[in-house]
Parts: sequence; C-alpha cells; structure tokens
Amino acid sequence: MSEILTAENVIALLTLTSLEIVLGIDNIIVIAVITSRLPAALQARARTIGLALAMVLRILLLLAISWILGLEATLFTVAGRGISGRDLILLGGGLFLIAKATKEIHEKMEGAGHEQRTRRVTTFAAAITQILLLDLVFSIDSVITAVGMARAVWVMVTAIVIAVGVMMIFAGTVSGFVERHPTIKVLALAFLVLIGVLLVADGLGQHLERGYVYFAMAFSLGIELINLRVRARA
Repeated sequence: MSEILTAENVIALLTLTSLEIVLGIDNIIVIAVITSRLPAALQARARTIGLALAMVLRILLLLAISWILGLEATLFTVAGRGISGRDLILLGGGLFLIAKATKEIHEKMEGAGHEQRTRRVTTFAAAITQILLLDLVFSIDSVITAVGMARAVWVMVTAIVIAVGVMMIFAGTVSGFVERHPTIKVLALAFLVLIGVLLVADGLGQHLERGYVYFAMAFSLGIELINLRVRARA
C-alpha cells in the first residue's frame, strides 16, 4: 500500500481528477442539450446511462493505451500536413457539435411557433447513440491527458471514476437549470459552437489554449446570471 500511495501518485490523482472534472464541463453541456429533447421521464435515465458509458469507454481506452497512442500516427497527408486518426475524430466531433448547436440556436431564434413545428422528440436510443459518439470524441483527449500526467494506470482509472461521479451528481442540476432558462440554453448552445471550433482547430493542428476559452465561458455565464437575478428582482 505504501508503494501505491506515494506522494507522486497522490498528487497526480488530485491534479488529474481536478482536470478531468473541468474537462467534463463540456460533456455535461452536451448531454444537457441532447437529453432536453427526450420526454421528461427519460431525461435523468439518459444522463445516467450516457455518463456511465462515458466512464466505461474511457477506462477501456486507458487499458488500450497502445491503440490510443497509435491514433496519433499519420494516416495520410493533406497540403503537406499529416492527418492522424485522432485528427479525424476531433474534426468529425467538432463539426457535428457546430452543426447541431447552430440548428438548435436557429430553432430558438425563429420563435416558439417555428420551434413547435420543427421540434421533434428524440428517441431514447438516438440520444444515447449521440452521447456515446460524442463521449468518444471527448474521451480521446481525456485519455491522452491522463496518460501524459500519470504513470500508474490505477491513478488514471480512479481519477476518471471520481470525475464521472461528480458529473453524475451535477448533471441533473445543470440540465434542469439550462432547460428552465431559455437564455441560458442559448448561451450553452453558443458554448457548444465554441467547443466545436476548439475540436476542429485541434484536428487541424492548431492548438488553442482552453484556459482562455473557459474564462470567456465563465465570464459570459456570470453576466447572464446577474441578468437573471436583476430580472427576477424587477
């Protein structure tokens, strides 16, 4: 036990868990938007299953570290730049997020009548499939981050389990809050566009520092929360 719980492992566990929770914010926003189209009785179940699948998927990817590292190998070259499997996954996921969020914003901005005509209730299977596919996109970066920060596999697995547990606890609260406030939902959709752009940029080899993006998201959310409080008091 003393060999396992070394200072290095404990520090790595705390740091990696914190980082996984921060990175999990993207997952929570995505799941909140996808499950919002399900009947109310199925939303909590879909969130739980989606996050559980995310946890299982990340652990399986961790156990297949050699395959993960192989995703960074060049598959083909475009305009003098090598394209890897990881790049293709990030590009596909980013474009999907941009398209989905843009479509949702369009329906919101067209007004209630248009939204009622075009809004379709997503099936449970379709929602879980979308969550699983996007979990795969987010898991790739999550696992690569874990591999880069910790040496012991148990540290990586424990950090992921704790992070997903925290997401399960707060996913319902976040989803409910987003659904109750239309302006917050539009802001969440704008965040999805921003996250999609980040993924596309990463897929094209242009790494953008996420700290700046998260700061912008937190600042925008803070302003909107102030607006909600002012309107409530008025």
